[in-house]
Amino acid sequence: MTVRIGETSLKLVMLTLEKAKIYVGGALHHKEKSLQPTDVEAARAYIKDYWPHLVRSHTKDEGSLIGLPYPYLVPSYAEGHEFDYDELFYWDSYFMVQGLWEENNKQLIIGIVDDLIYLYNRFKIIPNSSQYYMLGRSQPPFLTSFILDIEAHYKMDMKWLTEHMEAAKAEYHTVWMGTRKPHARQVFRGLSRYYDYNYLNDIAETESGWDMTPRFNRKALNYLPVDLNALLYKYETDFARVSRMTHDLAQASEWEAAAELRKQTMNELMWDHSKGLYFDYDFTRQKRGSVASLAAYFPMWAGMVNEVQAGGLVKSLRRFENRGGLSTTDFSPSVPFVSDSLPTQWAYPNGWAPLQFIVIQALERYGYHQDARRIANKWLSNNLNWFNAHGVFLEKYNVVFPERPPLKGLYPSQVGFGWTNAIFERLSQDYVDRPF
Repeated sequence: MTVRIGETSLKLVMLTLEKAKIYVGGALHHKEKSLQPTDVEAARAYIKDYWPHLVRSHTKDEGSLIGLPYPYLVPSYAEGHEFDYDELFYWDSYFMVQGLWEENNKQLIIGIVDDLIYLYNRFKIIPNSSQYYMLGRSQPPFLTSFILDIEAHYKMDMKWLTEHMEAAKAEYHTVWMGTRKPHARQVFRGLSRYYDYNYLNDIAETESGWDMTPRFNRKALNYLPVDLNALLYKYETDFARVSRMTHDLAQASEWEAAAELRKQTMNELMWDHSKGLYFDYDFTRQKRGSVASLAAYFPMWAGMVNEVQAGGLVKSLRRFENRGGLSTTDFSPSVPFVSDSLPTQWAYPNGWAPLQFIVIQALERYGYHQDARRIANKWLSNNLNWFNAHGVFLEKYNVVFPERPPLKGLYPSQVGFGWTNAIFERLSQDYVDRPF
């Protein structure tokens, strides 16, 4: 078989060979200097001053832009940049608020989740973003986590909580558990896939948020993704939790049974004990995918793994851990190269803030506090060094060689950047302000 290696793929090979000359043995566990509050002071001040540039308010439809009742955040803003956002994005919004839990942001954050629910009520989907041309797909579903985070931080009353969770149940049933067009996502043994109304694989891949990635080998419609089904497991356990809070024990038992069935099916189809990882599942071939990725840690984040699986996942961090944090996928010569016309920015050697956050939270949930702290410190240091050198934060980073730019994707690299800023601030609060 002949494999075409284009310019982007060649760069990956050269990066990996260079890395192999310097580092041997996987994860880099050498002792690193812990950051001090003074180290991050200027960067956090920049982030605080940047937030007003990302707030938008559009209450009426304007061209393709969908009007929303409350102000919201956009991912990025840079004067004169060719990418100029005015729309709200689904999963970006969840990660952006992680750095904004102060009381003075309460109205903004609650308004964002209400905007998401408004979109569902109006269109029966929370679209990729609040643009009419995005209505054929969604993004990774974080609605129940968004709602429960708000309840935890702001002590919302039970009426607010139950009303918002009912909206999430509607999204769960209609969008993610739909079996036919326009929501043909539940396709095999009760598990769901990413989808596009037009049945286009590349657009379905963008619903994953990982646009683009080698995970699905350009056939996203054929795969049951680990991250998506872990998110739906969390929906089910979140619904059960709120049902118990309202003393509806029968409904709680039904949701717990649904979650248990999903967990059993995912473990059967996706868990590889020998590798200590979950893999996406190609249901058309009834075979696990071959690409190791940080999607494997969503089940741990959602609380659906046992202690043995958690231990395997922690050992497998060496596949992804580098000087600057966690790479989105590991590097493997067996991973099919994607042509230069469709570069895979959600892959080695790039790292992304939301995935660092998911893995760090997963480790904390299962008691691996030192591993969480080590990775947080690497990611913060990567972000901080780039900021100190260039005066900006990036959408994504090169975690293998942090002094180099990340590999480019389908669209131009952007600065700002909402979820990078937010996770930097959140990890600074958790690991710099509270050093032990």
